[in-house]
Parts: sequence; C-alpha cells; structure tokens
Amino acid sequence: IEHRPAYPVLVNHAAENAFARQVGVELLGTEAVDGNTRKLMGSEDFAWMLQRCPGAYLFIGNGVSRPMVHNPAYDFNDDILLTGAAYWGALAERWLAPA
Repeated sequence: IEHRPAYPVLVNHAAENAFARQVGVELLGTEAVDGNTRKLMGSEDFAWMLQRCPGAYLFIGNGVSRPMVHNPAYDFNDDILLTGAAYWGALAERWLAPA
C-alpha cells in the first residue's frame, strides 16, 4: 500500500464560522441554523483555501436524506435556491458593512 496525502484537513476558523452562523441566525432564526453539524471524513479542496485565508466551510441545508455532492445520485434541492441566495446576499452585505 502506498499512501499519498492529497488534501489537508479542512478546519474552519472560529471567528469566520461564528460570523457565518450569526448571519444565518439573523436571517432565518435559531431553529433554522444547526451549529452542531456532524464531523465528516471527506476531502474538500476548500481546505487549501482555508490554509491561506481565514474562512468557514458550511452546508446550505440541502436535506439530510439526500446524497452529498460528488455523488452520482446527488440532486440539488431547488426549493432552497431563494434561501441560499438570500443568505449569501446577507453574508456579503454584513461582511462589507462599515464597522
């Protein structure tokens, strides 16, 4: 067996993770934001980005019974498009707002 590490471990930065969570809570309410998502052992190329720039990888809420991305059976939940767009808009507005 030859082991070749391909991806670093993806670790969210605490401040950016808290910021992303807070924006979600402000937009959708506490009940709609899960701050205790189970840890995953999958690899993600965003881990490289987080080594260079503080940030947070998050899930948009596609549904618990659906296959994850990069799965041939993956089917994006179109019902969350407006919520997702509203979240990303709120995140950008809040990030760019003057202090």
